[in-house]
Amino acid sequence: MTSSGTAISEKGRVRSALGWVAIALVVVVFALFIGSVSFNTPDSRGLLDPESAKPSGALALAELLRDQGVEITVTRSRTEARAAISDDTTVVMADPLNLSDEAVIELLEPAHHTVFLSSAARMLRLLDLGMNAESSAGELTAECALPELAHVGAIRPERFFAPAADVTGCYQDADGNAGLLVDDRGDTRTVFLEGSDLFSNEYLAEDGNAALGLALLAQTGNVVWYVPSLADTDREAQSVDTLASLTPEWVTPAIVLLLLAGIVATVAYGQRFGPLVAETLPVTVRASETMHGRAHLTAKASDAAHAAAALREGTLRRLAKRLGLTARSTAAEIADAASDRLRIPRGSLHRLLTDPLPENDQDLIETARQLAELETAIDNAVHVERKTP
Repeated sequence: MTSSGTAISEKGRVRSALGWVAIALVVVVFALFIGSVSFNTPDSRGLLDPESAKPSGALALAELLRDQGVEITVTRSRTEARAAISDDTTVVMADPLNLSDEAVIELLEPAHHTVFLSSAARMLRLLDLGMNAESSAGELTAECALPELAHVGAIRPERFFAPAADVTGCYQDADGNAGLLVDDRGDTRTVFLEGSDLFSNEYLAEDGNAALGLALLAQTGNVVWYVPSLADTDREAQSVDTLASLTPEWVTPAIVLLLLAGIVATVAYGQRFGPLVAETLPVTVRASETMHGRAHLTAKASDAAHAAAALREGTLRRLAKRLGLTARSTAAEIADAASDRLRIPRGSLHRLLTDPLPENDQDLIETARQLAELETAIDNAVHVERKTP
């Protein structure tokens, strides 16, 4: 009996060891597969690349320009881009993060017409165009004295700027903040906007995005489209601090030794206590208890604004679903859609859904009551419309 039990024990250990070896082989094969996929992934071009068909690329806009007879020269070297610039040339680029200020100025020196398709605070400062600004405006029309924008439809600017003196601002909100800047100072023109979504393949067909792209880039017969890249940077590479460089030399070998000891201990004692036993959890926490607990914490902190924000967020999410809007819809768009559904003037609900949050309990209670009444009214309106033949 003793020899038989020993044989069974030895067989069990062999099966356990073979199981761990099989798991290790699977992990190695999977790692090699993931590495081969990541190194062979096609189309690694970046944001607003005129040769990229990815959703974030700008191939669709480039093809529209070619259909209008515009000749496009795509270059990924600032030296080649500068050499291709002539009097009848529009220089187009995204924000050149990889270039220093001196390299940007040198690149733009021979250019008479430049369009920046994405924005950065550094370029606003370098070109003296203004500064970043906050705005919650939705659809806007140009309403500026630029004839090429006269027939461009409404767009939804992604970012707003406060124009500097003598810089023209288009697509302005009520506070004068603009979604597009045009600098005609001197004998050159510089156009600046945030178009990462507006001119991408994914959203070019929405609103007046395509018309705006043609209006800005088709003013000359030739376009030099410079694509910034890390390979074209003039910045000196800096070594990044690592754990090995910040700690004594013995720390890394010690960490590796501890990891190996942990792996050995896991293999040796991983099955010592037998198979896992399913056990019912002794406590069930209901969602309502969690909700009441959070409510008590908010009440204890006297944070009326936080509570109102949670109520408003929930109302906006439910209203968007009931009104058939997308998850990307803004609060102003939801308010306008709700006004249309209730047949009341647009703007009536903006105070409730977009204005600053209440700061005291009395205003919080009033806001909660109004939000509940609005949801009930929308539910009734949708129910009536569904029953109406």
